[in-house]
Amino acid sequence: MDQDNSPDVIIIGSGVGGGAVAHQLAGTGASILILERGDFLPNEPQNSDPDAVFVQARYRTTDEWQHADGRRFRPGQYYHVGGHTKFYGTAMFRFRDSDFREQSFAGGVSTGWPVTYDQLRSHYDMAERLFGVRGQAGADPTEPDRDPYAHAAIPHEPVIADMAARLAGLGMHPFPMPSAVDYGPGGTCRRCGTCDAFACRWDAKGDADTRLIRPLLDHPDVTLWTGAKVTRLIADDQDGRITEVELTHGNTPLRISAPLVVLSAGAINSALILLRSASQAMPQGLANRSGVVGRYLMNHHLTGLMGLRPFATNPTRFPKTLSMNDFYHGLPDDPDARGNVQMLGNINGPMIRSTYPQMPRAMADWLGRHSVDWLCMSEDLPDRDSRVRLLPDDRVQIEYAPGGRAGHDRFVRHIRSQLRRAGFPVVLRHSFGIEAPSHQCGTVRMGDDPATSALDHLCRAHDHPNLYVVDGGFMPSSAALNPALTIAAQALRVGDHLRGQWRQLAAA
Repeated sequence: MDQDNSPDVIIIGSGVGGGAVAHQLAGTGASILILERGDFLPNEPQNSDPDAVFVQARYRTTDEWQHADGRRFRPGQYYHVGGHTKFYGTAMFRFRDSDFREQSFAGGVSTGWPVTYDQLRSHYDMAERLFGVRGQAGADPTEPDRDPYAHAAIPHEPVIADMAARLAGLGMHPFPMPSAVDYGPGGTCRRCGTCDAFACRWDAKGDADTRLIRPLLDHPDVTLWTGAKVTRLIADDQDGRITEVELTHGNTPLRISAPLVVLSAGAINSALILLRSASQAMPQGLANRSGVVGRYLMNHHLTGLMGLRPFATNPTRFPKTLSMNDFYHGLPDDPDARGNVQMLGNINGPMIRSTYPQMPRAMADWLGRHSVDWLCMSEDLPDRDSRVRLLPDDRVQIEYAPGGRAGHDRFVRHIRSQLRRAGFPVVLRHSFGIEAPSHQCGTVRMGDDPATSALDHLCRAHDHPNLYVVDGGFMPSSAALNPALTIAAQALRVGDHLRGQWRQLAAA
């Protein structure tokens, strides 16, 4: 696309949300311009080098944010084609039917969605096919009604199979984790041992780059600009329509326009772009008549557990084949102590030392060789005071107030006790905070009431008829499962709606 031409659709961000909308719109006759602030991730040996990825933070942004007390940190943000999915752990869960309904807990209220599971079901099906998700329907007792997976579940390696048998022997219901990995006959997965939190050198990971963006690049109506950092949107003061997108492409400042704008920069950055777009007519920023933009930031309560096997090493290459939802709706006598349990990728010495630099190398390497690693995930209940704030000098401040922490801690204590019963004499724990915002969501929430939400059920801004925000920011609540598949399903639903609209316009 020549820079002098105006596209029909501008999509800001090449992650799951933006990529899925582009997938749906391609072929309608609309010219689509995707703007990505980063570049394609280079395919190089460092992709799978723990020292490069964790100790040197080779692929992480060099931007800095700050906490409310002024402490600066370099967030775990990755700006590449495909967004955070280049480094995600391939977990692709559907939310439970109950996750879309309002629920009250001692720690707060889980906000209901203006969308039901049934409305997303067919788009979940499509998302699983696009990303190549492997799984086994019917094995998870909390799973909503669904059709069988197109691909069989990835088989357990011996240590994980033994864990599944031990947990089943304790009366629990472990099941194959739904995973977007091209594993099986003719597949490209080599079980290389570096998948979760690493980029895949073999393109075996079902990420937004390989499954959505790259297949579109040969389409005559789709153009991708890398190195295109959007700073703000310009809206008409009268009707609210987005008239221009302001960005820097390479070193060139530009303003471009399109009849339709889709903002999919990730929950935190989408909120920042909207806040940065404040004008005299809209002093709180765009899409923010309700005052919710940047608020209700959620990221899940995430605690890693290392079950130590002092007299045995763990040779597993791909451990993320097992999950458990027996306590998804709470312990029998404690409904607030609830969540999902799933395997983490292999934790090795460099990963440990990147978090605990004072630990001797030999000890960190020993822990990595002798551990089986788990992730406990609980719902981060929405809190209005949990927010991303844009300070006057354009500094980014994160004021994170996770809701429901006490219940999560009780859930983690229970899981630790079950792992000890399963044969681990020592179970260490580590909590992940907002410094690694891999599950960020909620900052541009959708809802039926414009007074309490920024977007409608199709992610269109209440205040701007040609602006859609399609990333984790639209989520009114976080559930207790990885968000990628639900973002993809809703983005496909939004894209389906926009495709229908565009074809009607083209036929008129």
